[in-house]
Amino acid sequence: MSEVLERMKERRSIRKYKPDMVPQETIDQIIEAGLYAASGKGEQAAIIIQVTNKELRDEIAKINQKIGGWGDGFDPFYGAPVILIVLGCKDWPTHVYDGSLVMGNLMLAAHDLGIGSCWIHRAKEEFDSQWGKDLLKSLGIEGEYEGIGHCALGYADGELPQAPARKKNRVFYIK
Repeated sequence: MSEVLERMKERRSIRKYKPDMVPQETIDQIIEAGLYAASGKGEQAAIIIQVTNKELRDEIAKINQKIGGWGDGFDPFYGAPVILIVLGCKDWPTHVYDGSLVMGNLMLAAHDLGIGSCWIHRAKEEFDSQWGKDLLKSLGIEGEYEGIGHCALGYADGELPQAPARKKNRVFYIK
């Protein structure tokens, strides 16, 4: 089996991170992989926002926590020091699919580089809110964007999870 296919089989979501910051060069490589994701008609309508500022990261975590209905003290990003937020341009019909492919590339690239990752939801609700629209405006991002997901990144704190057995009867053949 090729190394790429093997890495795809090994990747798991990490839900406990060390506080150590990921080097910017590594984050840049992960982002670049996201930018090379397939997109409808090659439009490349998804964008990525990197958040390493701890105050903003914690603010986003608090908003995400409230949307998810968790109590104070729960970190929906599991302590990850880096969040890559993927958004899709609402004007493009495949924006959710395109953004999902970006998320997949981010997580696979992170794993290949020894960085843990986890797809965290509720970005849609965050960026439908006035808070999200104001954040985009503060960054000079114009247009209507839908939050697709947050890619939490960091060094795993503990052993990497093992893949569960694959369920049967999930592939059907028409020959």
